Amino acid sequence: MLGVVFRAYAKAAEHALSDLPGGPRGYQVLTAAVGEPPRNQGAIAEDLGIDRTILTYLIDDLEKQDLVARRPDPADRRSRLIVATDTGRRSQEAHRSALRHVEAHVLSSLAPEQSEAFRALLQQVACSAQRLDPMSDLCEAVKKIDG
Repeated sequence: MLGVVFRAYAKAAEHALSDLPGGPRGYQVLTAAVGEPPRNQGAIAEDLGIDRTILTYLIDDLEKQDLVARRPDPADRRSRLIVATDTGRRSQEAHRSALRHVEAHVLSSLAPEQSEAFRALLQQVACSAQRLDPMSDLCEAVKKIDG
């Protein structure tokens, strides 16, 4: 059952994020760049489970569209922090809103209180799924992405 819901959501989300470099993955990176405190590429790669080499190309594409920037890390001059630009912050907010509409559409067969209950339960399940993947903090990732 979750697979059916996931596929419907993923297909609609892919469409909603199609103008963003990397689509849903690009949105995750942009959301990470909006977050505080700023993090370096390695930390973002680890948090999102993205290969560092692939992430480099994705950040390059986001940077070309002025959505993120690489800034020197004051704590380590060899490291670069990935931060959202003003354009990137606006884009992330617009895409987050688009994803809320996608979510509302996918859950449209539920009454509003059922939809909220479903979201709360799904977040609980996502947080507990961390036990299945101890290499990542899925609960924190869900909270960051959900805003």
